[in-house]
Amino acid sequence: MGHTSHRKPDPHLPLLSFREAMPAQSKPDQPSYLKDHRKRLRERFLIGGSGPMPDYELLELLLFRAIPRRDVKPIARNLLETFGDFNSVITAPLSRLKNISGLGSSAIVELKIVEAAAQRLSRARMLNKPVISGWNALLDYCHTVMAHRETEEFRVLYLNTKNMILADECAGVGTVNHVPVYPREIVRRCLDLSASAIILVHNHPTGDPTPSHADIEMTAKIEKAAQVFDIALHDHVIIGKETELSFRASGLL
Repeated sequence: MGHTSHRKPDPHLPLLSFREAMPAQSKPDQPSYLKDHRKRLRERFLIGGSGPMPDYELLELLLFRAIPRRDVKPIARNLLETFGDFNSVITAPLSRLKNISGLGSSAIVELKIVEAAAQRLSRARMLNKPVISGWNALLDYCHTVMAHRETEEFRVLYLNTKNMILADECAGVGTVNHVPVYPREIVRRCLDLSASAIILVHNHPTGDPTPSHADIEMTAKIEKAAQVFDIALHDHVIIGKETELSFRASGLL
């Protein structure tokens, strides 16, 4: 009859492997009411588009991908309470978006992708056509890019002899009521691009596009500097929240 030995367990080894000791972890399923809500919202969007949807629902659609297992409606409403409307949310500075509770980096990226897409679509509509025939598209682009900014931005549109846009460039970013602009640098850039005309555009974060005395003086300086090189200043447009002001249409040029 063979002798069976009984070995004592090694006190330094676990009685169970880690996989046996720990129950399998799985990601919690999304609550059914959230699934149903998201499904209904997506279907409404596909059938009716964004027109009938309030801003908070459109924001929800954007946040679904970045925040998959939470109710995003409170976050959407918080964004609107903080910034005002859909356009102001997607154009809000990163520093302020990061302060919104529940809004992580993935969600911020989703918002900024939409902002970039909107700007590119608006820009594409105004390119490759004379600015006179595409004036409304140009204004739409300027409103998309600048109307909801919290600080002043100054842009210059450089045109060729056919009044088609050679370049659209930011010439300065400033504070809530001032942006530094240097006429000499604008003229120098015209010569680099062989531009024959320019359109100046800047925004008023206050929402009121009425030009200040400084706006009028600065425009006169740029026009005078450009005339030395036979470069025409077609217009200076100030972008407000809801409307814009044209120096040319207002008799200021």
